[in-house]
Amino acid sequence: MTSSASSTALTVTRLGECRHDSPLAKYIAGRGTNEHYVDEDDRVLFDDTISLVRERDVALDELPSFEPGGPRRKIFFAPGTAKVAVVTCGGLCPGLNDVIRGLVLELCNHYGVRQVCGFRYGFAGLVPSNGHPVVPLTPERVDKINELGGTILGTSRGAQDPEIMADTLVELGIDILFVIGGDGSMRGAAGIAAVLTRRALPIGVIGIPKTIDNDIPYIGQSFGFQTSFAVAAASIQAARVEARSAVGGVGLVRVMGRHSGFIACYAALANHDADFVLIPEVPFRLDGDGGFLACLRRRVQDRGSAVVVVAEGAGQELLTPARAEPTARTDDSPSAAVDASGNATLADIGVFLRDRITSDFGAAEQPLTLKYIDPGYAIRSVPAQPSDSVYCVRLAQAAVHAAMAGRTDMVVGRRHNRFVHVPIAMAVSIRNQVAPDGDLWLSVLESTAQPFEMR
Repeated sequence: MTSSASSTALTVTRLGECRHDSPLAKYIAGRGTNEHYVDEDDRVLFDDTISLVRERDVALDELPSFEPGGPRRKIFFAPGTAKVAVVTCGGLCPGLNDVIRGLVLELCNHYGVRQVCGFRYGFAGLVPSNGHPVVPLTPERVDKINELGGTILGTSRGAQDPEIMADTLVELGIDILFVIGGDGSMRGAAGIAAVLTRRALPIGVIGIPKTIDNDIPYIGQSFGFQTSFAVAAASIQAARVEARSAVGGVGLVRVMGRHSGFIACYAALANHDADFVLIPEVPFRLDGDGGFLACLRRRVQDRGSAVVVVAEGAGQELLTPARAEPTARTDDSPSAAVDASGNATLADIGVFLRDRITSDFGAAEQPLTLKYIDPGYAIRSVPAQPSDSVYCVRLAQAAVHAAMAGRTDMVVGRRHNRFVHVPIAMAVSIRNQVAPDGDLWLSVLESTAQPFEMR
């Protein structure tokens, strides 16, 4: 089925005409679109197959497409004149410091920006009454911070009044605000941008999408994801060693993934150690001959041990049916307990499965040695691995290029391996999830050989 994306929905807001020569114009002089580069006047198609394009049945220039990322020949803010601020929001994620460093170095070294500051502790730092001082960010200050986990600016969850945050930007003379965060943070950024637009203020708001769950759509992968699933894969490997070393060994690994099971899938594929992968997108039966518990017992009987990987949001309907959450992003949340970000709290599927597996093996009088591993926050707090660090730097550079060219109310990302500009409204319109009929889940089924009928 063709996506509802349209050219209008993919149009990025601009602060005004770009009249100043870019310091980076010489780097792109004479370049045209090719397999490695997209000219600024070209577009990146939303669809990537002939059948999807044909299904739209529109003229070529009417096909949905993204504005490409990268430096422009002309920019909106005169080099050396813009004052810039950076804020990190939401939970921790590998690569936050890499992005901060990349922003500062690109701004200062290539666009001559002299004033970059950081707001402390997320959006709370943009509310003066909270008392968090603004900190200067210089190339010297951010040197080597990419080697550290977390964020030097601190972070927090929860919304703040966009009117007050806009007032703060005006009072400090900020021209560009970079918001590094997940979908909730992007909604907050859009709220600020809406206030600024209504006031006719030429202040840009650019989002850099961060979520280890990889659940932001249309951007390929969010930064931090590759590091996160690598750390999770190490826990799965440990679970396999434990399971193989005991009679009736079962390793149970619970990983992050509230609504999207990408970490569970990629971590399981990384080393082929998992026998079962349970994710939010694919419901599974627990009891009965074809249910998970019976399949697990048979796998242990046949092979001597088994490893189970479960995402934190999997199987919630088995624990609290009334609190099953919709897959679409919406402000109409179920009437369940929520955290500071507005996310409904989840029941602990890991502990639930641990107890049910133990009782099921006991009832069947089958030997069991179960080891339960929950890497938890260790996944979020480590420094970015080299592959993620590269992505962070490139996202930061693309964000700076977009901001200096007067774009606003947008996020940067990659589509079909091309850097693109995505309106925030599109980036928070749906949730990126593992498709039960897609090739990733098929790869997981091939790797684990878990019964298809178990779903």
